[in-house]
Amino acid sequence: MNIFKVFTLEAAHRLPNVPEGHKCARLHGHSFRVELHLTGDVGAESGWVMDFGDVKAVFQPLYEQLDHHYLNDIQGLENPTSERLAVWIWDRLKPALPLLSEVVVHETCTSGCRYRGM
Repeated sequence: MNIFKVFTLEAAHRLPNVPEGHKCARLHGHSFRVELHLTGDVGAESGWVMDFGDVKAVFQPLYEQLDHHYLNDIQGLENPTSERLAVWIWDRLKPALPLLSEVVVHETCTSGCRYRGM
């Protein structure tokens, strides 16, 4: 069974490694949508894979680091593409959320990425 919890955060960034004149080199912000997917068995007693409140509690410290912040100032996000953000989140959550199977980052309504670990 696959479950997911969605979080929305506001953050500013710029992409330092894009070609000269690229619009993403300028400081700008996004309303990022982050989906955390977990895969596991439904508990016979609980009836769920994991309590959504527990997922939120594990993500909360990262949310506080990211929401309303300049991503480039966060260690490991000096070049904060959606792809790098997804990996950054995965690396910090996977030890505490062993059922984590996918991190999805929506940078805009029409653009984003999926990361399933490596």
